[in-house]
Amino acid sequence: MHDLTRRATFALGAAALAGPAFGQSAIPRRDVTPPRLPPEQGASLRIIRPARFVEPDEVIFRRNAQAFQDRYNIPVRVDFVGWEDIRPQTAVVANTGSGPDIVIGWADDPHIYEDKVVEVSDIAEYLGQRYGGWMFLAEKYGKKDRSQTWLGLPIGGNIGPANYRLSALKQAGFDAIPQDHANFLKLCQALRQAGKPAGFALGNAVGDGNGFANWLLWSHGAMLVDEDGKVAINSRETVNALTYLKELYPTFINGTLSWSDTSNNRAFSAQEIWLTANGVSLYFAVKNDPNTRAIAEDMDHALMPRGLASAPPHSATVMNAMVFRHTRYPNAAKAFLAFMMEAEQYDPWLLGCLGYWAHPLNAYKQSAVWTSDPKLAVFADTMNMPFWSGYRGPISLASGAVAADYVLIQMCASVASGQATPEAAAREAERRARRHYRG
Repeated sequence: MHDLTRRATFALGAAALAGPAFGQSAIPRRDVTPPRLPPEQGASLRIIRPARFVEPDEVIFRRNAQAFQDRYNIPVRVDFVGWEDIRPQTAVVANTGSGPDIVIGWADDPHIYEDKVVEVSDIAEYLGQRYGGWMFLAEKYGKKDRSQTWLGLPIGGNIGPANYRLSALKQAGFDAIPQDHANFLKLCQALRQAGKPAGFALGNAVGDGNGFANWLLWSHGAMLVDEDGKVAINSRETVNALTYLKELYPTFINGTLSWSDTSNNRAFSAQEIWLTANGVSLYFAVKNDPNTRAIAEDMDHALMPRGLASAPPHSATVMNAMVFRHTRYPNAAKAFLAFMMEAEQYDPWLLGCLGYWAHPLNAYKQSAVWTSDPKLAVFADTMNMPFWSGYRGPISLASGAVAADYVLIQMCASVASGQATPEAAAREAERRARRHYRG
């Protein structure tokens, strides 16, 4: 592509933007005037993002990035980084003011680095108008608290519902995942007695560990902070949740205190556990391997027990894209993100991943992925879950720091391991949280 074309304004919404189609659904969209983003002379982009858990996530993402490069003659380099490594690398980028132009990090991260990122309201508003609006968690994590300023662009979210073997539940005397704590405990006890135990991550796992800790707290009515951001973790509700964990933990397979985000996948695939909480990657893996396909046929998904919560006590592990201010090519960076969210690119990625990263824009509810397999239905509303990191307070530097510091999962692990009583663990979590919420 010649320099004349490179200097032309990006037209983000037109059909001309479409990269190669890899299979598509009938995604509704409006004709909306895209923002004017004249590409910078000599632009090139480097992006880092979380590593794949399902192969098409990386394969199709790279194809879409290549399509952008081919269309605009702007070199694009994408590096996939381990989940636990994204946050440390993001901190280095922010503190040194150098490195990748775009970091696709985790939910809270743009709020941690608010003064280091480029506002992306122009492309967020365009995409929202074009694709039926943003879903709840996308707005929650994308916008600065109590404002209309977009700090990040949520790419997709991953929820961790119960993944279970149908035959094991039946053997334990249950037809479905119970929605109350008492019967969920009885289920896990029966599974252990049957030699088909459960296992939930209690290690420093970005998705599964934090997800389990949050479910435990929210389903008991506990919260990290109140609506005004005052630390509220040291409460009767938290102590009750941790007391329940003391009964639940002995039903788990050994070793969950050191589990990362890959550990329960491996244990479930090896038939060492028969109940866990995980994204769709587990189902994807066993379904597409002839050696484990029988597991996929015998498994299903359900929301974790609601307990005392008034709504499903779930949130999502959200990939949230940031454009850092040190970039010399902010227009190219924002154009890249918008391009990747357009239906011609995004829907094939959604389809290929079986919805592993569920959509943040309402129009993608019409993606064929959500009717392709009834076992995926629970994932379709991932980004509308009513809980978030730092619930019930504002998403902020502090809430992001608490998540990155694994305060809640380590509180749970200390009780499960017998190193602390529920009361002592809640006090320690309060002390650690207040270090981050000292304002």
